[in-house]
Amino acid sequence: MKIRIGTRKSNLAMAQTYLVRDAILAVEPAAQIELVALSTKGDKILDKPLLSFGGKGVFVEEFESKIKNGEIDIAVHSAKDMPMELLDGLTILAVLKREDPRDVLVTRKGTSWDRDRHFVIGTSSLRRKMQIARFGDVECRELRGNVNTRLRKLEEGQYDGIILAMAGLKRLGLDKDPEFSLTPFSCEEFIPAGGQGIIAIEGRKSSELNGLFQKLEDKSARYELLFERKVLQCLNAGCHEPIGVFSKVEGDEITGYLMKENKIQKVKGPKDSYEDLAQTLSKKGTV
Repeated sequence: MKIRIGTRKSNLAMAQTYLVRDAILAVEPAAQIELVALSTKGDKILDKPLLSFGGKGVFVEEFESKIKNGEIDIAVHSAKDMPMELLDGLTILAVLKREDPRDVLVTRKGTSWDRDRHFVIGTSSLRRKMQIARFGDVECRELRGNVNTRLRKLEEGQYDGIILAMAGLKRLGLDKDPEFSLTPFSCEEFIPAGGQGIIAIEGRKSSELNGLFQKLEDKSARYELLFERKVLQCLNAGCHEPIGVFSKVEGDEITGYLMKENKIQKVKGPKDSYEDLAQTLSKKGTV
């Protein structure tokens, strides 16, 4: 069995792809894995905000075309980067167990976050910009590039702090870097992006590998991703709107949070009713 995995070239994308590779080999030791690294439009254009040339979908569309034409079998994505609508014939074959979904403020060691003074924060996310404004006198400046590039810019003093996803730092082993201090936000007070912390494996619906990937599936993470994507779908929201959505499965129940118009709403109920719950949450606080 040979499996060609498409991935971006960044350190984080490769780290996530290695997690998928290792998960495949754990259930199918004889599998032959080939990594196909690509540079997407989002990786090449670093001097403009994502919103100016297509949004987060630019990290996915090139892989989808290569799955369709048979150049690769699957693609590994950060679920939060995936558009609401996938190309016809494609689907999310499996999701791995969710990593820490929280956002975190990263500062240089010795630089504490003083909420009483003006603080320059690096982020390109509208969602993060809106939420961090509730926490003090902050000025948000655009920040693009991979995780290591963003940390280097922080180290150079271009910002007092930057906001990153904790999942990425952990997967790169940077969450304990002695050069930086981390101030995590709880998911209930600072709502993450839908799908944050989840690795999604995209492939053809008719793939002969479907049975294999079902063995990699984390059911709780799947419910959470389905719920969060359903909320965004109900709101007709892409990456252009400052919306945060997060959910957590505990036993047979799922609790969901939505940050919209800088107000946080909550819903809770049976996880099997995630579609109805998502629709209910999406209607809360609607103007």
